[in-house]
Amino acid sequence: MNFRRFASLVFLGAIATLSSGCATSPARPVEADGTYCHRVGKTYRQTLTCTALPVPSAAVEADAKRFEATPEAGMLYIVRRRWGDMANRVPVFVDDQPAVLTIPYSVVRVRLRPGNHQVVIEWEAKRHVTYVNARAGEVLFVEVEGSVWAWGSTYSWAEPDAEGARRRALRSKLIADVNLGP
Repeated sequence: MNFRRFASLVFLGAIATLSSGCATSPARPVEADGTYCHRVGKTYRQTLTCTALPVPSAAVEADAKRFEATPEAGMLYIVRRRWGDMANRVPVFVDDQPAVLTIPYSVVRVRLRPGNHQVVIEWEAKRHVTYVNARAGEVLFVEVEGSVWAWGSTYSWAEPDAEGARRRALRSKLIADVNLGP
C-alpha cells in the first residue's frame, strides 16, 4: 500500500512539473538597444512589433508586477493582451500626456494623483475614451481590446475585469513606467 501511494505521488509530481512548463511562454530578451519586440511566428520569417523606447529594467518590472499602490497615489495598469491582437503599435494617452506606444502582450504602469483621469486610445482616426477615478492607495486596471484581420484592425476598451487583467498583466512585458502622481 505504501508503494502505491508513493508511486501515485511521484506520478502526480511529474505531471505537475511537466505541465507547468506549458503554462507560460518564456520571456523574450530585451534587444541590444533596450527596446522590446513582440514576435509572431516561430520560423525565420518572424514578424516583429517593437517598442519605440527602451523598456524599464527587470527590477522595475518585478516591482510593478507586485501590483502595489503607494499611500499618496493610485496605480493604473494598462494591459494589452488579447488573442486577436498581434501586430500593431497602438498609442495610449493618459490626461493628454505624450502617448505611450503599446505593443501586443504588453503592460504599462501609470502612477496617478488622486482624482479623475482620462485614458484614450487613438487608432485609424477613431478615439476611444475611458475614465478612471484614482484614489490614493488603489490599484486600477484597464484593457486594450484589439482585433487584427486581413481587412483591418480595431482597438477599443474591454469590459472591466480586474482579476483577469491582473493575470494577463503578469504574463505580459512591462514596456513603460509613467509617473503622473504627486
